[in-house]
Amino acid sequence: MTATQEPNASPTLAAAPLPPPSPVPGPRRWSLAIEEALVPALVALLVALVAGDLLILVYGQAPGAVYKLLLEGTWGNAYGFGQVLYKATTLVFTGLAVSVGLRGGLFNIGAESQLAAGGFAAAVLGLVLPAGVPALLAIPLCVLAAAAAGGAVGAVPGVLKARFGAHEVIVTIMLNFIVLALLNWIVAAKLHVPETLHTPEMPPGTAVPRLSALFAGFHGSAANFTLLAALLAAAAVAWYVFRTRRGYELRAVGLQPEAAEYGGVNVPGVWTRAMALSGALAGLGGINYVLGYKHYYEDGFAGGAGFLGIAVALVGRNNPWGVVLAALFFATLSQGGLAIHALVPKQIVEVLQGIVILAVAVSVPEVRRLLRERGGTRNKA
Repeated sequence: MTATQEPNASPTLAAAPLPPPSPVPGPRRWSLAIEEALVPALVALLVALVAGDLLILVYGQAPGAVYKLLLEGTWGNAYGFGQVLYKATTLVFTGLAVSVGLRGGLFNIGAESQLAAGGFAAAVLGLVLPAGVPALLAIPLCVLAAAAAGGAVGAVPGVLKARFGAHEVIVTIMLNFIVLALLNWIVAAKLHVPETLHTPEMPPGTAVPRLSALFAGFHGSAANFTLLAALLAAAAVAWYVFRTRRGYELRAVGLQPEAAEYGGVNVPGVWTRAMALSGALAGLGGINYVLGYKHYYEDGFAGGAGFLGIAVALVGRNNPWGVVLAALFFATLSQGGLAIHALVPKQIVEVLQGIVILAVAVSVPEVRRLLRERGGTRNKA
């Protein structure tokens, strides 16, 4: 017994510190991330295939024969594959536009009008440029005009939400009607070629070369080098969202705007930038048709690509590279609908698109929960 210890006092045992939780090993963490990214999409695809099989059987056809015809008409020949790439190019832009808005907690329903505004601005600038302007200058100027026009249309709902709290869904839906009607009036009253609803053809110096100029097998398809711009846009969005301070603020506001504002983030400014960037990306999609395909603006050229971009963003999980893969998938279904028309109605592809979207919406949360529970069980073991 020490001099300072009282009689009959029992020695105090110091509580042993709890060991820190063992972190998930690096390879295992990457494996979980890949599983969470791929497995839900594969489950949704499997559900869509089963539903497609049932629909095809109802029409008295063999599912294997229909799917074989779909693949042969798309990825099975150079022309079909070129058409898939052409349609996917526009969907990459509109999918990225919607995904950027969703990252900031905003639902951009206006990609259709933003896409049309971008194509119109590129066409008008191409028409007013002197015929002798070199392509190295004319094409970038038209691209910038498309981005600026789409960004201006997208910024309107962003500013209204930031200043007055107007809901972006309502505003973008209204802008779709206003912008598309305005462009229709301008073309029909001022710029159309007689007996058409499109503008005069732009000078040759504004044309983006087609892929067939480098790969002869793509001859006849509309695929053009705007595809490279779409891939660059995906890379730029990935860098912006995940590697920059502005991107971090965008994600923070999308997750919890009140907490982000408490942390010093200018939430109204983030909303305005997000919608402007979203609109600019959608506007860039217009150059695929105007500069790379027809070389003029035509009323209704978007053909629903702006609305389909919503599905592309959702299936792509708002990840830029996921958007690229989802755009290829939906473009394959769109082109494949023309190929299978001899056996079953092409509208069956639209039904499959809807089933995929619903399957993703339903399966993603449940599959991710199961994967995380399994990962937690493995870590404990």
